Amino acid sequence: MTDTYADPGTPDRRGGWRFLWWLVARQARRSLTGAVVSVVWMGLTALTPYLLSRAIDDGLTPGDGRALAGWTAAVFAAGAFNAGLGVVRHRTMTKIRMDANFRTVKLVVEHAARLGASLSRQIGTGEIVTVGVGDVDTISTSLTVVGPGLAAVVTYGVVAALLLPVSVQLSVVILLGVPLTAGLVGPLTVRLQGTETGYRERQAVLTARIGDLAGGLRVLNGLGGKGLFADAFRRDSRTLRDQGYRVGAVTSWIQALRTGMPSILLAAVTWLAARLAAQGEITIGQLVSVYGYVAVLVLPVYFFVDCGYELSRAVVAARRVVRFLSLEPAASHPDAQDAPGSPAVLHDPESGVRVVPGRLTVLAGARPEQSAAVVDRLGRYAESDVTWGGARLDRVALPRVRERILVAEPEADLFAGALRDLVRGRRDPSGKAVDAAVRAAAADDVVLGLPDGLDTAVDAQGRNLSGGQRQRVRLVRALLADPEVLLAPEPTSALDAHTEATVAARLRAARAGRTTVVTSTSPLVLDHADTVLFLVDGKVAAAGTHRELLRAEPGYRSLVARDTEPEENAATEADGDADPVAGVDEGAVL
Repeated sequence: MTDTYADPGTPDRRGGWRFLWWLVARQARRSLTGAVVSVVWMGLTALTPYLLSRAIDDGLTPGDGRALAGWTAAVFAAGAFNAGLGVVRHRTMTKIRMDANFRTVKLVVEHAARLGASLSRQIGTGEIVTVGVGDVDTISTSLTVVGPGLAAVVTYGVVAALLLPVSVQLSVVILLGVPLTAGLVGPLTVRLQGTETGYRERQAVLTARIGDLAGGLRVLNGLGGKGLFADAFRRDSRTLRDQGYRVGAVTSWIQALRTGMPSILLAAVTWLAARLAAQGEITIGQLVSVYGYVAVLVLPVYFFVDCGYELSRAVVAARRVVRFLSLEPAASHPDAQDAPGSPAVLHDPESGVRVVPGRLTVLAGARPEQSAAVVDRLGRYAESDVTWGGARLDRVALPRVRERILVAEPEADLFAGALRDLVRGRRDPSGKAVDAAVRAAAADDVVLGLPDGLDTAVDAQGRNLSGGQRQRVRLVRALLADPEVLLAPEPTSALDAHTEATVAARLRAARAGRTTVVTSTSPLVLDHADTVLFLVDGKVAAAGTHRELLRAEPGYRSLVARDTEPEENAATEADGDADPVAGVDEGAVL
């Protein structure tokens, strides 16, 4: 099997079938061994009826005990050898399945890492989950039926050849009956591919929605929108269920034909063979062998149909994997330029935002998604005409951009591990630098509240931390990265007023002389900004300090006043029976 740390190879991304063939070719020797062992194993099952017929005709009917014992021993030896061969076949096919699984998983994970931050902008979370779990398993399972599928074709020919000396009529019935059985399933497998594709795509959409709903459940509940989203999710689930029923209907017909058609063929051949035996055209031993041959054919037909069924599902899954592997990370312009030699102005012509080096700039807009879109353009995560020091940002070598401009995503992943390892990233900062970043992000209480401080193990995505704690941990990590330009969308949205004010003041001090861009409508943050850019419909409507805009811009004043209402309500409720959700400091609770 593929080594965990070995190169999985370069996949064939020209289509689903080519990708499946590539997985087989990557373990060609094992695949060939599995096919040969499967052919011999299934072929020996077809040989057993012949040995039985010889035991009856040569030993039992004439009363020849020696011949009967000899043929009986041959039947026993063939059965014992075939049992051992079955074990080898199963082990080989299991290794093929596991190799294909590990190899595909490595390809998907490595490509996801290669895409980096552009991953979530090109494909939904649900699609990634479906590809990484369901599709990988479907592909690897399908390869285990290829060997038996090939063996089924060979065994079919062997049985036909063995029947030919017994009866041409029976041989013709078998030769025509088996392809007819398989042919009935063919159109259903084609239809299955179409229905399965639609089902998988909607399943990915619904999986993504589950993640979004779970992540924002508390917010939705606070806004009173939980019921609305629950109803929408219920409708989508019902649609997916109906599609699942359609997939199940096709699958059930395939499975019914896979089991029923061979049985009908067995009954027809047995009836015909019994008539021939009654007419004296074949012997009793030959009658037994015919029955045995047809009974044995149930297995090849089953595997043959099963092979078609599994491959039809696998090619759908492989196409999805290929589509994922074909995604390309953000590339540098072919005429890439070097980055400015010193801190320079970032300018977004679309919004009119100008970010002056060495200052704390806050983008304030009524629609957070528009402010976030500006950050995406400034961080080169979206197509734009942004300039950096007068040069187009998309023509600067991408590695230089990533080294100097950091977008601190509000929902950036938190990997499992010690908190110290979690925040230091690829750098190895000193303990003093870590302590300073923790203090700047007002995360002192987070560290003090953990059993082992910075050495405490944190669950994946920070599940053992509250929302406010996770937000401050992300800010600690961003501060330790110490980029020339830090772009931080809504870095204090999950914090209470006191903690938010502390973070705003300390962030300004920690980033003194460095370029920092924050999106927020909180006056506690805005009051510490060197420059506030007031956005209306995604464009700069006014610029100045917080207090200047309060005096000169009614729209800005209205926006900020609306933002302070929840804080005033929370302060009022704190004197009486406060709402358990309103005004709670998520950052102070573990």
